[in-house]
Amino acid sequence: MADTLSSLPLIRLGFASHGVVCSMSRRGNCHDNAPVESFFGLLKRERIRRRIYPTKEAARAEVFDYIEMFYNPKRRHGSNGGLSPVEFERRYAQRGC
Repeated sequence: MADTLSSLPLIRLGFASHGVVCSMSRRGNCHDNAPVESFFGLLKRERIRRRIYPTKEAARAEVFDYIEMFYNPKRRHGSNGGLSPVEFERRYAQRGC
């Protein structure tokens, strides 16, 4: 369903009224979801697989920890010059952009 939302006129009109541009190209285009799919693949490979969590809250805490304590501040990304997202944003902000 998410792939078809960009084609619904009322939703597109609502987005446009708030300055949001739909970025989906066409149904089934794997490149639309590539960054998100990459993130979730890493999350599963680096933290989730082979673990059993006693509660949903424990699983949520692990995902939060992965994102806020490792992925954003420490994990380097090839798409931004080998910097972590936090470091990339810091350098970008220093440029005054």
